[in-house]
Amino acid sequence: MQILGIDIGGTGIKTAIVETTTGELLSERTRVATPKPATPEAIGNTLKEVVKQHQWSGPIGIGFPAAIQHGIARTAANVDKSFIGLPIAECFSKHTGCPVYMANDADVAGLAEMRFGAGRNNPGVVLIVTIGTGLGTALFSDGHLMPNTELGHVFLSNGIEAERYASEAVRVTKDLKWKEWGDRFNLYLTTMESLLWPDLIVLGGGVSDKLHKFSPMITTKAPVVAASFLNQAGIVGAALFAEEELKKIKK
Repeated sequence: MQILGIDIGGTGIKTAIVETTTGELLSERTRVATPKPATPEAIGNTLKEVVKQHQWSGPIGIGFPAAIQHGIARTAANVDKSFIGLPIAECFSKHTGCPVYMANDADVAGLAEMRFGAGRNNPGVVLIVTIGTGLGTALFSDGHLMPNTELGHVFLSNGIEAERYASEAVRVTKDLKWKEWGDRFNLYLTTMESLLWPDLIVLGGGVSDKLHKFSPMITTKAPVVAASFLNQAGIVGAALFAEEELKKIKK
């Protein structure tokens, strides 16, 4: 099945057409800036243009930076707070003219890694952390997703919210060296380990291909690996989520 996958982040919106049986991108990966302010209307209009650019009229899967419960946004991390309480799939369907299926951005990235990537065939507990404007998380137990964990918002032992201390945005804004940022990120990972005891930790997002620069600072007992899809996991996973939802409808 071919589905347009869209990964909406706090700074950028990435898209590509995905072949869901393989996870392969069938079109060029495109990226446009997330509008500021990132309101439903502004993002909806941007998605309308993106869909037109791809000449797309089929189903769309979207990863979105919020906890999404039965199609309703319950939080709004790094986007406008007016999303809270909004049936966003329905909203974006109206803008694009296409059927839209949405889930939390880290959850869909996790789906890609568990089906085709670094988490494939890994039993036990797998924690996936996407590092970008914030810190997104997806938690799997024996391949089953626990949705909307939002563990980037936990408070660390220093009293600071995790994503305000150890995200990629913080590293860039504070111009931190890799060792400085690596020590911060290690505090986050060791905190997660003490709460969840994962068997494997997979890192995705913008800095996942730089793991070698900060891996010496990581002290978790669980192995830490880079996501196989690197920064494309959200696109692929969004398409996979849409595929799963379409299969449910057909049943």
